[in-house]
Amino acid sequence: MDKKKILVVDDEPDVTDLVAYHLKAKAFHVETLNDATASIAKARSYQPDLIILDIMMPDLSGIQVCRILRADPKLAKVPIIFLTAKAEAHDRIEGLESGADDYLSKPFSPKELVLRVESILRRVAAPLEPVSTKLRVGDIQLDSDTHRVTVKGAVLDLTATEFKLLRIMMERQGRVQTREHLLLNVWNYSTEIETRTVDTHVRRLREKLGTEAGWIETIRGVGYRIADKKLPA
Repeated sequence: MDKKKILVVDDEPDVTDLVAYHLKAKAFHVETLNDATASIAKARSYQPDLIILDIMMPDLSGIQVCRILRADPKLAKVPIIFLTAKAEAHDRIEGLESGADDYLSKPFSPKELVLRVESILRRVAAPLEPVSTKLRVGDIQLDSDTHRVTVKGAVLDLTATEFKLLRIMMERQGRVQTREHLLLNVWNYSTEIETRTVDTHVRRLREKLGTEAGWIETIRGVGYRIADKKLPA
């Protein structure tokens, strides 16, 4: 991980300095910006392995920046962690729905932020274990070799997190996957964090699956599973 490049964008210099200090202590290459409007061009030239992005910034919000990055083919797969002073659940959900991989509320622990950065980068870099290279449920086909998911032949544009989430549930069709289990196996989090992260990603995944979304069954209060039979929409 000592070669990984991190871009930190926050309008508060104290925050970017703090984050950069702790990331550099772990041998990451770090670039910082305090101007959201310059962050798009910087991301395109720097090509970071991960972006840490404040939500509440003047002129351009972190959510707007995230959506622009997700629309750029060269940056669409780059993991994004939001820093947010917003405590409301719907604000955090909006951040995840814009395409972010994770979020951390201010004030935050620099140690926890570094651990989350390392966890996401390990997940992105780790090769998928060869359990089943090709999986099929209904009209959903998943190919681990090509990292591609299709529905009725149409290729879906899934993030790395969405792909791994779907693959784990398809491999274990019929078995309930608790939110905690998914956090550990998809996000590599061994500590208790907000499980709404899982719910938001499942909701995004269902939207992308379209007519095949009924295969994902919610087990209220527990988690999710790929059903043995597609549920009605």
